[in-house]
Amino acid sequence: MTLTITPTRADDIPALGQILDQTELFPPEMLKEMLMPALDGSHPALWLTAHLDGSAIGFSYTEPEMLAEGAWNMLAIAIAPDHQGKGHGADLVRATEAQLRQNAQRLLIVETSGLAAYAATRRFYDTAGYDQEARIRDFWADGDDKVIFRKRL
Repeated sequence: MTLTITPTRADDIPALGQILDQTELFPPEMLKEMLMPALDGSHPALWLTAHLDGSAIGFSYTEPEMLAEGAWNMLAIAIAPDHQGKGHGADLVRATEAQLRQNAQRLLIVETSGLAAYAATRRFYDTAGYDQEARIRDFWADGDDKVIFRKRL
């Protein structure tokens, strides 16, 4: 099995929509509207798709932070549930970091929830070399903190 990570293309949308259905990261109906500005070059967002033997199994979505020089925010990363736990998410993160480094960017942040249900997500970023930089209490909802990780590129 061969994993390749490439810039997302319009023909990846149906498969990525299925991944969104499975992971419930965000509503799949939002995908095309979010992705099209990057595809048509009107927005500098970085979308990467992971393909296993030619089939899309995951993606990452990263945008530059407004008013910050060389700082980017990975807003979404998803791997199809039947491919999770095999290192493909880490591969996507490394590919995102490599692409940003290649373009002389300096910082990548990731935001997640402080709820117990997101403990594995927080461990994932710890393992990937990210530092927990901040916690904003009750951000997402009462009792649901925003946890911000950062990595110097």
